[in-house]
Amino acid sequence: MLIADDLDRLLEILPNFIKKPLQKHNSRKYLIEVVMDLGRRPEARFPHGPEYISNAIISWNDLDFCIKKMGHFSGDNRSGIESTLHRISCIKNRDGNTIGLTFRVGRAIFGTISMIRDLLQTGNSILLLGKPGIGKTTAIREIARILADEMEKRVVIIDTSNEIAGDGDIPHPAIGRARRMQVARPELQHQVMIEAIENHMPEVIIIDEIGTELEALAARTIAERGVQLVGTAHGNYLESLIKNPILSDLIGGIQSVTLGDDEAKRRGSQKSILERKTLPAFQIAIEIHERNNWIVHERIDKIVDQVLQGSLLYTQRRMTNNDGSISILCENSYSTEFIVHHTKDNSSSNIKFKGNRILKSNNYLNMNNGISDISIKFSNHINNMNLKKSLNVYKKKNLNKNDQFIQLYSYGINIPQIESIINTLNFSIILTRDIMKADVILALRNYIKYNSKIRQIAKSKKIVIYTIHSNTINNLTRSLKQILHLYKIFYIDWYQICLNKTTEQINVLLEARFAIEKLVLKEKQSVELLPQISSFRKLQYDLINLYKLKVSSFGEEYCCSLRIYPI
Repeated sequence: MLIADDLDRLLEILPNFIKKPLQKHNSRKYLIEVVMDLGRRPEARFPHGPEYISNAIISWNDLDFCIKKMGHFSGDNRSGIESTLHRISCIKNRDGNTIGLTFRVGRAIFGTISMIRDLLQTGNSILLLGKPGIGKTTAIREIARILADEMEKRVVIIDTSNEIAGDGDIPHPAIGRARRMQVARPELQHQVMIEAIENHMPEVIIIDEIGTELEALAARTIAERGVQLVGTAHGNYLESLIKNPILSDLIGGIQSVTLGDDEAKRRGSQKSILERKTLPAFQIAIEIHERNNWIVHERIDKIVDQVLQGSLLYTQRRMTNNDGSISILCENSYSTEFIVHHTKDNSSSNIKFKGNRILKSNNYLNMNNGISDISIKFSNHINNMNLKKSLNVYKKKNLNKNDQFIQLYSYGINIPQIESIINTLNFSIILTRDIMKADVILALRNYIKYNSKIRQIAKSKKIVIYTIHSNTINNLTRSLKQILHLYKIFYIDWYQICLNKTTEQINVLLEARFAIEKLVLKEKQSVELLPQISSFRKLQYDLINLYKLKVSSFGEEYCCSLRIYPI
């Protein structure tokens, strides 16, 4: 990871009693900002906390000394240093005189977005969320360079405060070939956004700090014209954006809807509910909680719907490790489901299904927030240290069950109550809103007997219907246990199975596991695995026996493979 900060250019503006201590400071390369307030001691802020860097008191002359060395302040009380990324902000009194200055260090950090590079290649619009100072602007600056230079797209940056491409008329080299449009006044940002799309024919538009209703409306207009958007907004979580009446239009908008009696019974909810109004302007949302720890929502529309319905959320957590590799944790609100490791290069094997055979390919990672459609990329170069860390995480999270789930469709029963029981008792059940995807139906007897449509669908799809007299906790718990017993859910101690295994052995086991859980158990299809040597076939054979499935071997010894049969 390469860092360019031009820190000396910023220190030249400061008085000597501030500049010299900072030049000799051990944590100089981690400096975040310098604060000068009238009548106080100067303060330097670092990731570990603030420090006073001099005993001298800031006077009017010190503030004037700095102001004369920089450009004028714009309407948002910001200024900068030409050809650098540093930002200088002022605090003024009632008379308009400057009584405080904040010198924020701007750094171009190359390689910061390697963990989401696959998302950029999809062409979907991306919204970055995070608190101030967490690195959103640094990230979109690097995104602009990658899109313009490496992916060769026409990129236009709407740079309201000259923070992305630096101060002055010549943009900073950190944005690559991307073009930059400056904004005369912050309140005109939405007009410049529309001007960019009308005059300069961009393929990608990058916007920093979408904060007003007009800017959100302009972003929607740009998205409807088929242009990729990359923007930032303040807010730690996607849920906070949903509750924000000004910016909620970015993720589709929220409206109140009144349901009919039958629909309210089917959902087990009140008649008046909140729903998403329309398609979101951004398809992907990224929550930046730490500089190397991001949460990715690849389908904003589905996530917003799940939040409004009070359903369980499945998210991706992407992290950059100390050795440069990337870990992807797919997790829900209660536990981690699985872990994927990437290396610095892209050489890896992707386990993939085709028909009744398992094939290997080198496709890019494609991980969705849903459970039923997951393609996971396993690295051929996982080192022992990363492997040990992965298994330790499994052990800490108590992930001793497999990824097999029953899709349950509920009718006339309170959904949050069912979810509470499932999560409390750790049942392998997922609630679905689509009856066509359901494995089993659970309904109140008085409701289901008057709904012939559901009974007809269940009969045609051969879906078992469980009925209860009342939706008490005891009745629901008893029925869910009976459903699990019927479907013979197996609990596999995956940590113990993978313990002391090599990377090749784990890949072989994963191949068998995905074949069993995705095809044999779920689709009731027989599967022939890839040919393996005898020691690897023995591992697969032992794993298949844990699921109590039939298995046979085919082919000559040097290219023998196993075939798994459904019960």
